[in-house]
Amino acid sequence: MPFSSVFLSDVVKEFNLEIVYDSGDIDKRRICVADVTRPGLQLAGYYDHFGPDRMQVMGNMEHAYLEHLTSVGRKKSIQALFEKEIPCLILTRNHEAHPEVIEAAKELCIPILRTSGSTSEFTSSLVKYLNLELAPRISMHGVLVEVNGEGILILGESGVGKSETALEIVKRGHRLIADDQVEIRRVSETTLVGRAPEVIRHLIEIRGIGILDVKELYGVSSVKMQEGIDFVINLELWDEKKTYDRMGLTDETTEILGIKVPSITIPVGPGRNLAIIVEAAAINYRVKKMGYNAAQKLVSRVFPGGNIT
Repeated sequence: MPFSSVFLSDVVKEFNLEIVYDSGDIDKRRICVADVTRPGLQLAGYYDHFGPDRMQVMGNMEHAYLEHLTSVGRKKSIQALFEKEIPCLILTRNHEAHPEVIEAAKELCIPILRTSGSTSEFTSSLVKYLNLELAPRISMHGVLVEVNGEGILILGESGVGKSETALEIVKRGHRLIADDQVEIRRVSETTLVGRAPEVIRHLIEIRGIGILDVKELYGVSSVKMQEGIDFVINLELWDEKKTYDRMGLTDETTEILGIKVPSITIPVGPGRNLAIIVEAAAINYRVKKMGYNAAQKLVSRVFPGGNIT
């Protein structure tokens, strides 16, 4: 699991931030913590339990507090904050930076950024963005598609038909997120999000044809940038010696980044339309989440007492 970080320049680009003071190294500064701090207590001189590696966001209250101070007091207060070597200072609501703030930023090489958004909305969006970008991640060989609102991760050995299945799923009106390589991030204790590496985004490889651009062939409605992973389908070549689940009473899971995701195994053989099977599996999974299980319904009809032995 690689160490995650995001460049400050990417944050500037994502939120269209105005650069009030450029320290000259914005494209080299890395943000490694998803937490954000409003430095009200720090401006007042309290630094116990302060995290200097967090982005600092100043809103109405912090700005009003600095207005209340004398010029000497402002310089002392902001210089103490900047001496902690914070990644940057972001001003919200288009607040003007005090001359003392600009002066301290130049002395200690701290970039100052600005946004027109409100403090609470901007902070919420920033934390959400950082949680996604800094989440633990892994790359898996597979295909990620969205079928009827469910994120379906299709796994299997090379040549089993994952890409061909994904292509037919797209033709049936669903959406492709990633083919061949899926970047998976754990954004919370229960949620996985998958996306394609930028270099192969919207592309799909079909043996005998080559590389296809799904977005260009089927339109923007056929692709999606990212999707939560709700269900895993493992494709494997049919093994006559293996007994496959014919009822659907057994609950399988596939563990990814410490999260157990519901899954099933589908044997691949001649004459089996995998796209329709995957589509049916996705709908069946959604129905199960709503409380209906066709297999259990059949068991209750055949064995009213609930004993199937």
